[in-house]
Amino acid sequence: MNRAQSGSADTAGQILDAAERLVQVNGFNGFSYADVAAELSLTTAALHYHFSGKAALGRALIDRYAARFGAALERIDREQPTAPEKLRAYATLYGEVLREDRMCLCGMLAAEYQTLPEPMQEAVIGFFDANETWLAWVLKSGVEAGLLSFTGPAEDTARMLVGALEGAMLIARPYRDVARFQATAQQLLATLAARPAG
Repeated sequence: MNRAQSGSADTAGQILDAAERLVQVNGFNGFSYADVAAELSLTTAALHYHFSGKAALGRALIDRYAARFGAALERIDREQPTAPEKLRAYATLYGEVLREDRMCLCGMLAAEYQTLPEPMQEAVIGFFDANETWLAWVLKSGVEAGLLSFTGPAEDTARMLVGALEGAMLIARPYRDVARFQATAQQLLATLAARPAG
């Protein structure tokens, strides 16, 4: 990569960083190209050079966010040996976002789903599908190891976890209280702990 390409990539990354912050605080419909341009002291034409329109920017935001989240799940797999520890680390990912006074990017976008361009809708669903698939695998491994217990299919419990954590973030946000979210997450995960036999 030459210097010009590097500079272009840096600018694209800064645009994505600024847009991500705006979406996580205000929602996708709550910001414009002008907001991003003003924050970065760029022209809107410069933004269009990197992203042809707001829909293209939105899709790039989701793709990057999903890739980062996927990398975080791989790190959890490497670093956390048991299913309960993996689930606690997973919940911590949400808490870390809330601590920065933001919401999960795809959680914010899900609230605006009907108004999003179709490529963004597909990417939002893909994000949640990937999370639920990973969680279902963790849940099944936890049951096989005798460390977790739940009724019904693992896929249903995975959906419940994603929905509950996203909802807990949403409710904790107006209180600006990460501890409120953490208490909910701990209670949620406690319901999955395997009960001693007898």
